[in-house]
Amino acid sequence: MIVVHHLNNSRSQRVLWLLEELGVPYEVKRYERNPATMLAPPELLAVHPLGKSPVITDGDKTIAETGAIVDYLVETYGQGRLIPPAGTPERLRYTYWLHYAEGSAMTPLLLKLVFTALPARAPGLLKGLVKAIAAKAQAGFVDPQLKSHIDYWQAELSKAPWFAGEAFTAADIVMSFPLEAGAARAGAGSRPKVKAFLEQIHARPAYRRALERGGPYDYAA
Repeated sequence: MIVVHHLNNSRSQRVLWLLEELGVPYEVKRYERNPATMLAPPELLAVHPLGKSPVITDGDKTIAETGAIVDYLVETYGQGRLIPPAGTPERLRYTYWLHYAEGSAMTPLLLKLVFTALPARAPGLLKGLVKAIAAKAQAGFVDPQLKSHIDYWQAELSKAPWFAGEAFTAADIVMSFPLEAGAARAGAGSRPKVKAFLEQIHARPAYRRALERGGPYDYAA
């Protein structure tokens, strides 16, 4: 039985969603973030040396990293579903978006999160200085980077309803987190095609079932 070591409000929500789309039985082991630091609890270190989520166990196998988990689940349980045929242009796009989501897309989103949270965590006498530095970093680098990525999403989704083409694939599941986070942190939801994508995924029955299994998830709002 697959066990998803699920951290609240994290990228592991996509793993639950993928399993629901595939109709594969699984168990959820829940972990809660530290409310002060928002970091994963130390209990996750017993599952994987980095103590991060997502991570799954399947029998004697432990698989971490979203892309690796998605590859494993689609290859092992997909039976050709949620992945375009090999050798097609759609398959190349699928592979690209699968890696882009956790590579290029997440860097500015994480920086946005860090610089937004940093002033509140600074010592009292340094709050003003830290706030000014964070604002300058966001305005000068982070926000322009995010705009470039959001423009890119809008343009690509103007070509087809899904990232790999006309059919929904696991690449869309992986891309959901950057777009949901981008809507929450950087106004991406104001772009028509991004908004339409988010509305489509949020309406999928498997997505709704994954929310029921995973618990509260802020980005689904």
